[in-house]
Amino acid sequence: MSGRSFGPRITAGGVEFRLWAPKAQKVEVMLDGGAARPMRRDETGWYRAEIAGLGGGTRYRFRIDGDLEVPDPGSLFQPDDIAGPSEVIDHAAYDWRVDEWRGRPWAETVLLEAHVGTFTPEGSFRAMIDRLDHLVATGITALELMPLADFPGRRNWGYDGVLWYAPDSAYGRPEDLKALIDEAHARGLMMFLDVVYNHFGPEGNYLGGYAPGFFSDSHTPWGNAINYYAPEVRAFAIENALHWLRDYRFDGLRLDAVHAIPDQGEIPMLYELSREAGKLAAETGRHIHLVLENDDNIAAVLDPVTDPPRGQYRAQWNDDYHHAWHVALTGERQGYYSDYADAPLRHLARALGSGFAYQGEPSAHRGGTARGEPSGELAPLAFVNFLQNHDQIGNRALGDRLESLARPEAIEAALAITLLAPTVPMLFMGEDWGSRAPFPFFCDFHGDLAEAVRAGRRKEFAGAYEKYGDDVPDPLSEDAFRSAVLDWRERDGGDGAQRLALVSRLLQVRRNAIVPRLAGARFGTAEIADGGLLTAQWRLADGAMLDLVANLSDQERDGGKPSATGTILWGGDCTRIIPPWAVSWRLEHP
Repeated sequence: MSGRSFGPRITAGGVEFRLWAPKAQKVEVMLDGGAARPMRRDETGWYRAEIAGLGGGTRYRFRIDGDLEVPDPGSLFQPDDIAGPSEVIDHAAYDWRVDEWRGRPWAETVLLEAHVGTFTPEGSFRAMIDRLDHLVATGITALELMPLADFPGRRNWGYDGVLWYAPDSAYGRPEDLKALIDEAHARGLMMFLDVVYNHFGPEGNYLGGYAPGFFSDSHTPWGNAINYYAPEVRAFAIENALHWLRDYRFDGLRLDAVHAIPDQGEIPMLYELSREAGKLAAETGRHIHLVLENDDNIAAVLDPVTDPPRGQYRAQWNDDYHHAWHVALTGERQGYYSDYADAPLRHLARALGSGFAYQGEPSAHRGGTARGEPSGELAPLAFVNFLQNHDQIGNRALGDRLESLARPEAIEAALAITLLAPTVPMLFMGEDWGSRAPFPFFCDFHGDLAEAVRAGRRKEFAGAYEKYGDDVPDPLSEDAFRSAVLDWRERDGGDGAQRLALVSRLLQVRRNAIVPRLAGARFGTAEIADGGLLTAQWRLADGAMLDLVANLSDQERDGGKPSATGTILWGGDCTRIIPPWAVSWRLEHP
C-alpha cells in the first residue's frame, strides 16, 4: 500500500483536500473565513481540490450537496472538538529530538496501560512527560495509551472515537503528543497506542450520509459493522495504523476487540494491516509490535518471534489469565467469571502452562460454544498477562480496583507470579503502587444519547444500583471522571511506597535474570495441587529451567520435596513447609 488516500496532503504549492463521498452529488471545501471551493469528482467517488498558498494550520470543513457541513473523516486535528473545523497538520515540520530511536525487542516489554486524561491532575500529553522518569525507575519499558481518536466532549475512555486520525484536543495538540513520545524514547521507553477498528462512536460520525459503503448489514455490539470488503474502507483503517506508527512514531499498537470485526474481506484486513506495518518496520529498521484483544482466542494469528511482522501479531491480551486470578482472589462468579468459577486455580495453571485457559472447550457463558485454539506450541511471549486493566476495573458499577476486593498478601503473590513469568506483563496506571483510585466508565455525551447511556448502565448494573444507590457514579458527571484521576501522593509513603518497592524489585529481577533468556523460551508444565499449591516450569532460551512454586492459600503447605538446586531469584526455599501466599522463583542452569 503506497501513499495516503485520506486527509489533507501538503503539496509544493499548497494543500490538496480529499474526500471519498460516492453518494454525494457535490462537495465543496470551506476554508475558515473564506469562500467555498468546488471539488472535482472522479469515477470512484473521490472528490479533490488543490488550493495554492495554504499550509499547516489551515482550518476547513466539507459541505455535502450544498447543505451538510462535516469535518474531514481523515482530519489530522480538531481544535474545537468533533463538530468544529479540521486543521491541516504539517507532520514533516516537527523536529524530533531522538531521531535515532529504533525501539526495543518484544522480549523486553513491560507494559503500563494509562488514560491520558486521568494519569495526571492536568490530564495532558505534556503533563505525562513529568511522570516518565517514575516509569523508568519502576522498571516499566512501555507506556500504552488508551485510544486518542477524537471523541465527543472533553472526557471519554476513548472507545467512542469518530475521527480516527486526530488525537483528541482535550489532551493537547499533535506536537504535544509528539513531544511526549520523543521524551519517552529519550528515556528508553516504548510507546504503544490502543486503536479501535471495530466501530465508530455514536456521536459525530457522518460517514453513512455520504459514503454508506463504509458499513455493512452485519451487526456488532455498537451497531452496523464496518465493511472492510470495500477497498477504500480497508485503506482507511490500514493507513490509520501506519499514520500512528509513522507520523507519531509509536512503537506498537493494541487493536481493540478484533473478534467484533465480522467483515474483514477475502484477505483479512488484519492480515494486511500487519503486513503493511511490517513493511514500515523493514524500511525504517524499527521494532514495531502489534497486539490484539481477541475474545475468540485464535492462536493461529499470533507470532511473537517473526520480526518484522508479516501478517500475524506479536501477542494477545490474555483475558483467561485475568479472569482466573480475579475469581481466585475475589470469589466473584457473575458474568464471564462464571466460566472460571468451578476451579479458578486450575484455569490459572493452564494459562501459565500453555497460554489460553480455553483452547477449544465449550464456554457456558457463551451458550456452550467452543472457544479458542490449542496454544501450547506458541512462545510464552505471545501472551500479555495482567491482573487489572481499564475494562476489568471500569466495567464494574463502582469502577473499583482489585485493592478494594482482595487482601494485600494475595495481590502481592499474584504480582510476584505475573511480573516474573516469561509472558509479557502489564500493569494498569497506579497499580504499581497499589492505587485505590476507581476507574469508572465516563463520557461527555448530551441530550438523548446521554440519557440512553445512563439507562443502559442502570439496566446492566441494576443490582448494584439497588445495593449502593447514589454511590454508583453517574457516567455523564464530571465527578465520575475526577474520581479516576491518580493521586500521585499515595506513591510516596506508607502502603503505596511499600507496594512500589515490591514491584520495582520484581521488575529488577525480571530485567536482570529473565529477560536475557526470553527470546527462545517455551512453555513447560504447570500444575495445581489440592490446597492451592502451584508448581510450574518453563525452558528458557539458554536451556535453563525457570521454576515456580507458590502457595495460593491461607494455610501452610508441605512442598514434599528435598531442597532444589539452582539459583533462587525470588522468595525462599519453597520445597518443604511453604507459608501462606508465598511465591518462590528458581533458575536451574543447564
